[in-house]
Amino acid sequence: MQRLIDRAKELLADGTVVRVLGWKAGDMGYNPEPAMFDNAAELRNFVYDGFCGANLSKFMIEASKLEGKTLVFLKPCDTYSFNQLIKEHRVDRDKAYIIGVGCQGKLSMEKIKSMGVKAIESVSGADAFDAAEELTFETLYGEKTVAYKDAMLQRCHVCKGKEHMIYDELLGESKDTKDADRFAEVERIEAMSPEERFAFFQAELSKCIRCNACRNVCPACSCRKCIFDGTKYDSAQKANTTSFEEKMFHIIRAFHVAGRCTDCGECSRVCPQGIPLHLFNRKFIKDIETFYGEYQAGADTDSKGPLTSYTFDDVEPSIVAERG
Repeated sequence: MQRLIDRAKELLADGTVVRVLGWKAGDMGYNPEPAMFDNAAELRNFVYDGFCGANLSKFMIEASKLEGKTLVFLKPCDTYSFNQLIKEHRVDRDKAYIIGVGCQGKLSMEKIKSMGVKAIESVSGADAFDAAEELTFETLYGEKTVAYKDAMLQRCHVCKGKEHMIYDELLGESKDTKDADRFAEVERIEAMSPEERFAFFQAELSKCIRCNACRNVCPACSCRKCIFDGTKYDSAQKANTTSFEEKMFHIIRAFHVAGRCTDCGECSRVCPQGIPLHLFNRKFIKDIETFYGEYQAGADTDSKGPLTSYTFDDVEPSIVAERG
């Protein structure tokens, strides 16, 4: 972590950048959050470890509007989102100095808590570039250990790869964390009967409290004015008044990002209700690859997406309906 701080100070000192976008320590040792640092002194609060799962790409939309260049730290998976935002003209590449940071897999506190670890006082083994095989927690109830791989976010088990798609320089080593098939969850749900699928999603989406955390964190949700903020049809209300509304919000949101979602998994990571929202997006990704060929949003900054590039070879609606 100190290497990142030192490099940030150098870039601030020589005028290459005028601010730094990274992560700052939270009130506990396992809840860092995105933060903007305006000078070297503020970097005393900078952190980067296994708990820094937040994708900083979306924050660059506003940073691109500021004077001067912003130093942003991006993990390999984050760079797909940044590329996609460049493609959609939502961020200014010339306003960003990108340091691609190594990633050894990011951690889920929800998974850790589900394994019986609570009342945590401190944690070791979550170093950014030298993660241990086991995490050790000092708790009010004694010492607890958890295998690092068992505590990783779901998205890390289906990692797209540890290569940065865009960067100005690289710092830190990465570790391959993929040990599961990306579409296994989707295929499990596809194998259900229509009634079982409906019941599954009804049970999950009924938990939604309309906090909008998924929308607000999603790099693909970057509209200046969201349809769900409108007042004409009362869609801005926070609580669900009907079961229809809770389904409408997430299904429409998934349709809006289809073909543009990089599968960064931020929607599921921030959901306070633990809803596996990534499944909607991953279903669309799987179908797009089936009908239009293999495609990864954000892999570059200039190719046209399959849903915005129309050809005579495009799949016919009747074929999609038959597959339904």
